[in-house]
Amino acid sequence: MDDDKLIIAGREFSSRLIIGTGKYKDYAENAAALTASGADMVTVAVRRVNINNPNEPMLVDFINPNETMFLPNTAGCFTGDDAVRTLRLAREAGGWSLVKLEVLSNVHLYPDMEETLKSLKLLVADGFDVMVYCTDDPVYCQKLEEAGAAAIMPLAAPIGSGLGLLNPTNIRLVKEAVKLPVIVDAGLGTASEAAAAMELGCDGIIANTAIAGADDPIRMAHAFKHAVIAGRQAYLAGRIKPKTYAVPSSPLTGLI
Repeated sequence: MDDDKLIIAGREFSSRLIIGTGKYKDYAENAAALTASGADMVTVAVRRVNINNPNEPMLVDFINPNETMFLPNTAGCFTGDDAVRTLRLAREAGGWSLVKLEVLSNVHLYPDMEETLKSLKLLVADGFDVMVYCTDDPVYCQKLEEAGAAAIMPLAAPIGSGLGLLNPTNIRLVKEAVKLPVIVDAGLGTASEAAAAMELGCDGIIANTAIAGADDPIRMAHAFKHAVIAGRQAYLAGRIKPKTYAVPSSPLTGLI
């Protein structure tokens, strides 16, 4: 089981859980949650997180980018041009080429898929490996794959809502439609929902608000760690087929 790695754009990760770096009370709590989660990748909103101003507390003082993969994202971008510019600046600042693209709309912060696809093509042409936040539309997810995405990241529910896995059928259809890693992103509220997504066959989970916004973020990070592991193992084990009638756990034949 130790060789069941998550591979994205040729990079290998031991954990299938990715956590965020926003909404924690401070970077120290964020670092403690990272340790509890077992994650080896964190998302970094380069427009909101201090990564290069030494006059203020810096994320890198608490989370070592040489030990944990930083995944710059374009949180807060509402146009493709803005997202592309943000990631180009991030690459200049930190040398990152594996990035997370999200282009939001004004409709409940849902992904703007037209702008997302347009900016993905520009970033791929510019040499980026792009993990793409998107709707749970399997047809559009295929278009993202064809355009060169490194991973597909459909939302479970609106960003930060905590509503959980609202449309498991579409998530399963996305997983069937693409060959890329499928990472469920946004809207989860608790660990059991992460396990449910992994049981569908998803390759990983991103959790930020569900952990950072919990009453005890460290304990919740620990819960997510084990939920992702349990869901993955349950998927690989293969669940029994549901039946509409009782089946005894012990055979009824051959009784004394």
